[in-house]
Amino acid sequence: MKTRIFSLLVLFLASLTIQAQIDRSVQPKPGPAPKVNIGKPTTFTLKNGLTVMIVENHKLPRVSATLTIDNPLIVEGKKAGVTSLVSALLGSGSTSISKDDFNEEVDYLGASLNFGSQSAFANSLSKYFPRIMELMADGALNPNFTKEDLEAERTKILENLKSEKKNVKAVAGRVQSVLAYGANHPYGEFITEESVNNVSLEDVKAFHNKYFKPNNAYLIIIGDVKTRDAKKLVKKLFKNWEKGTIVADTYDTATNPTTTEINFINMENAVQSEISVQNTVTLAMKDEDYFPVLIANNILGGGGEARLFNNLREDKKFTYGSYSSIGNNRKTISTFRATASVRNAVTDSAVVEILKEIKKMSTELVSDEELKNVKAKYIGRFVTGVERPSTIANYALNIITQDLPKDFYETYLERIEAVTKEDVLRAAKKYFLNDKLRIVVTGKGSEVVNALENMTFEGKKIPVKYFDQYGAPTKKPVFKKEIPAGVTAQTVIDNYIKAVGGKEKLMKVTSLVQEMEASMQGMNMITTLKQKSPNMMMTDVSVVGMGSVFKQSFDGEKGYMSQQGQKRDMPADMLAEMKSRKGLFPELNYDSSSIELKSIEPVDGKDAYVIVVTSGAGKTTNYYDVASGLKVKKSETAKGPGGQEVTQETTYGNYKEVDGIKFPYKMVAPAAGQKIEFTTISMKVNAPLTKKDFE
Repeated sequence: MKTRIFSLLVLFLASLTIQAQIDRSVQPKPGPAPKVNIGKPTTFTLKNGLTVMIVENHKLPRVSATLTIDNPLIVEGKKAGVTSLVSALLGSGSTSISKDDFNEEVDYLGASLNFGSQSAFANSLSKYFPRIMELMADGALNPNFTKEDLEAERTKILENLKSEKKNVKAVAGRVQSVLAYGANHPYGEFITEESVNNVSLEDVKAFHNKYFKPNNAYLIIIGDVKTRDAKKLVKKLFKNWEKGTIVADTYDTATNPTTTEINFINMENAVQSEISVQNTVTLAMKDEDYFPVLIANNILGGGGEARLFNNLREDKKFTYGSYSSIGNNRKTISTFRATASVRNAVTDSAVVEILKEIKKMSTELVSDEELKNVKAKYIGRFVTGVERPSTIANYALNIITQDLPKDFYETYLERIEAVTKEDVLRAAKKYFLNDKLRIVVTGKGSEVVNALENMTFEGKKIPVKYFDQYGAPTKKPVFKKEIPAGVTAQTVIDNYIKAVGGKEKLMKVTSLVQEMEASMQGMNMITTLKQKSPNMMMTDVSVVGMGSVFKQSFDGEKGYMSQQGQKRDMPADMLAEMKSRKGLFPELNYDSSSIELKSIEPVDGKDAYVIVVTSGAGKTTNYYDVASGLKVKKSETAKGPGGQEVTQETTYGNYKEVDGIKFPYKMVAPAAGQKIEFTTISMKVNAPLTKKDFE
């Protein structure tokens, strides 16, 4: 006991001595970066050029194999889509095993087996690994390309292209790439209906024969496997893979604008604007600027603690999030991008704030705190990453394919720690071109263009140029048309009532029962909607195989919502809104003082009258087709979880007559971050409903 007390006393006195020697007015210097020992995979190369890396790890009885072919960039040109088709068709069996037998065996073994146009991946229990490797090698080197499979995959691509025409994010991403790289650059070209239809079965076979070669191929095997056994297996399966000559394609690259400009793409169905403030960069991992520019980008827009996020979301509440990214590529140019999705009303303001943050990064030193936090994040990720067996192989692969120094990862932490505030400023000036930026905005021109054309930054207007949905220059669209003489909000509403059946018929409707079907994330849903005049309503959503998953009901006085068995009272604001309703067709009860005819705007390529309806619940915007008089769209604004305003649009179509009244049999509405298409399968007018139906 005396010995222990004495030891504690010594430690206490020593601590006092140490404290006395510390000058707390001087910030301590950071210690040296910790040394990290990174293992090396067993590496060998076959005579045909295939490089193999093996990392043994026997903690779990599983093995994975990743085949990567590091070819030069490929220009698909008039047959854009061939790469996607090759990816989809690989893995459909081989010349020695049918597609069904191939897939059945993979499933039976509980394995994963995936292919890309220039890659393959396998994962299985270690006892099945030799067989899975056989299947991977056979499927990759001896593919079974058939006309039937080609047409099936082509149909899928064409369906995706069709759905993307109205997808604002998809269009925005496509044009951002076209403007950054150029339409004939491998990263700028895109698939069209024409180009994918140009691809024949012979084109698919020729692509695979030309590019699926071992010359630039790397096979990484990780897991519960003996190196000796894996080496023997690889030689057996891949030794006859013949090398070939791969000639790099030539292509042009786009240039940054001489001065900052706005490139606008009009999407009249956009409920928010997709913004990308971007410029191209030339950056590779081996460059001296690599670490400083990584840190600069992370401070600007690397996450929820970065400047863009704090400004546009936390402070201004313009968006759910704003981020930036910067690429690196030894083969071609890359892009720096600062992005945000914002509601239409604040599009110009959001652009200005992004420009401010980029300008600040390239003109002012970052704070000590920002630099310290970002370094800590990178160091933490790196130290955690090296614990994974896959990291060893991936780092070794990067050293080869990115032409890095052999000690790149051994000195990674030192390089991070060595970055100064001055390095970050220098990198930001070089790579964030605040005076030569391309501001790509995809959104609803009728609501945002006027503000963009009059927007100023540092006292100067930024020129606006217009592009179509495929990145081609175009004239400024006509966003709004003149309202014809004599047309008022009331005449539009009257015309709608007449178009759907007339006031007399609508007034006789006391109840509606509607059944709709839809698909969401692979689940088939049936929605039953019951309504009884003046304001009773019940919605019941059931999923096939699961039963009711959501129910909402209001009996005229009280209401509730039930989700997967959890029942709660309807919120007070919703309850008040439900009580205020006056009938099954709201247009019958609009007061002339509550409706305003704003404009004529296109909806799906057809002109529609835009009417704003003001009520106690807020404002709703309805769109009525000029030619038919029918309602084609409704837009409502609500508060999101973070306090941001969120606009939700519902579109209507495929009107059919039931008992002399027209109802939309197609409805597309937002749900869980995506758009769901509801198709009516049953509509009953004046069904015998009682209050019990709404309990």
